[in-house]
Amino acid sequence: MDVKKVLSDLKRRFPNEPEYHQAVEEVLMTIEDEYNKHPEFEKYNLIERLCIPDRVFTFRVTWVDDKGQVQTNMGYRIQHNNAIGPYKGGIRFHSSVNLSILKFLAFEQTFKNSLTTLPMGGGKGGSDFSPRGKSDMEVMRFCQAFVTELWRHIGPQTDVPAGDIGVGGREVGYMYGMYKKMALENTGTFTGKGLEFGGSLVRPEATGYGNVYFLLEMLKTKGIDIKDKVVAVSGSGNVAQYTVKKLISLGAKVVTMSDSNGYIYDPDGIDEEKLAFIFNLKNIQRGRIREYAEQYGCKYVEGARPWNEKCDIAMPSATQNEIDGDDARALLANGCFAVSEGANMPSTPEAIAEFLNAKILYAPGKAANAGGVSVSGLEMTQNSIKLSWSREEVDAKLQSIMKDIHAQCTLYGKQEDGYINYVKGANVAGFMKVAKAMMAQGIL
Repeated sequence: MDVKKVLSDLKRRFPNEPEYHQAVEEVLMTIEDEYNKHPEFEKYNLIERLCIPDRVFTFRVTWVDDKGQVQTNMGYRIQHNNAIGPYKGGIRFHSSVNLSILKFLAFEQTFKNSLTTLPMGGGKGGSDFSPRGKSDMEVMRFCQAFVTELWRHIGPQTDVPAGDIGVGGREVGYMYGMYKKMALENTGTFTGKGLEFGGSLVRPEATGYGNVYFLLEMLKTKGIDIKDKVVAVSGSGNVAQYTVKKLISLGAKVVTMSDSNGYIYDPDGIDEEKLAFIFNLKNIQRGRIREYAEQYGCKYVEGARPWNEKCDIAMPSATQNEIDGDDARALLANGCFAVSEGANMPSTPEAIAEFLNAKILYAPGKAANAGGVSVSGLEMTQNSIKLSWSREEVDAKLQSIMKDIHAQCTLYGKQEDGYINYVKGANVAGFMKVAKAMMAQGIL
C-alpha cells in the first residue's frame, strides 16, 4: 500500500475535508505494515474501498420556528461500511456539522464498531441545526422534518442511528416517533430511546462508564490504582457527566469540566453534590459551565481548555481536535501519565505523537469511547428478542466488552520493549475484522 498515493487521491476527489483526511491518514499510517502482509488486500483494492463511504445522503431540512418563520438546515447520513453488520452510528446536531466531520466520524465508527465484537457496521449522520436556545416544540418540529427525509434509508437491519452531540433522549424520542409513524413498524430502529419504549438501562452512562473501564484496564498494566488520582475532564455533556460520576465512585479527584465558552478548575474536586448541580445545570436549565464557578467560588477561564491544569490523568470528552501539540506538551510537563479519550478524535496528530513518544498510557477514542455504541448494540439485541436486561446485566456486559477491546489493542499494539501502542492496536484490530469480512463477501 502506498499511503501517500491513497491520501493524495482522496484529497483530489474530496477536497476541503480536513477532518476526514486526518482520520484516514491516522489509520493508514498505523495499519500499513499489517496490510502489506496480505497481498490479497492490494489485489482487490481493498483500502480504497474501505476509505470511501458506501453512500452519502444529503438533503434539505425545512421547518417552522415558534415565530412562524420558515427555517432551512442541511441534513446528512453517511453509510460508510456494512461488511460486519447494519450501519450503526450517531446523529449529531451542531452548527459545525459538515460532510468532512461526518465522514471522519463514520470512518472512525466503522473500526470502533468492529472492536466491540458486536455485528455492527459504521455510519454517522447529522445536521447543522443546533438545539441550543431552541424550544422543545422547535426541536420537535426539526426532528420530525429531519426524519421525514431520512426514514426511507434506515431500518433495524439496514441502518440504526443513535444520539451524539446535540442529540440526547429528547431528540431521539422525537425522531423515533416520526420514524415509526412513517415506516409503519415498531422495531426499535433508533438506539438511545427512553426506557418506556425500548431503551436500554445504562445507555446514557455507557460512553463515560466505558471510557473509565478502559482506563482501568490500562492502569492495571502498570499496577496503578485510580483512587486519589487527579483527573482533568473536558466537556460537560452526557459523556463528561457520566465519566465524572464513575470516577467519583472509584475515589478519583476530578478537578475540571468545560463547555464551548471555557472551563472550570475546582482544586477541591467535584463531588457528588457538585456533580448533581452540573446535571441540573446542563440537562434541565441548559446553562453554561461558568455558573458552576459562580456557585462554588472556583476558577473559571473564559475561551480556554483545561489542559494547562496539573493532573495525573486527562480524559478529553468534548469534541474533535481539542488537544493540540502545545496542550499535549503542557499535560506531559505537569506529570500527566495517562490520556483516555471519551470524545471522537480529540487529539491532533501532533498531540498523539507527543503522547506516544513519551510512552504514556494513551487510549484513542475508537477504543476508549466504544462503550456507548456497545450498549447501543445491546439495546438492538434487547429490541430484537423483545426483552429488557437488568442494570447489572448490561453493566457487566459493558465491562466485558471494554476488557475485550483492551485485549485486542494489546494483541496488535504491544511493542518489543513492552510498551502498548493502543493507537496501532485499535486500528489494526478494527481493520483486520472489517477487511476479512469484505474479502469474504466479494467485490461490492
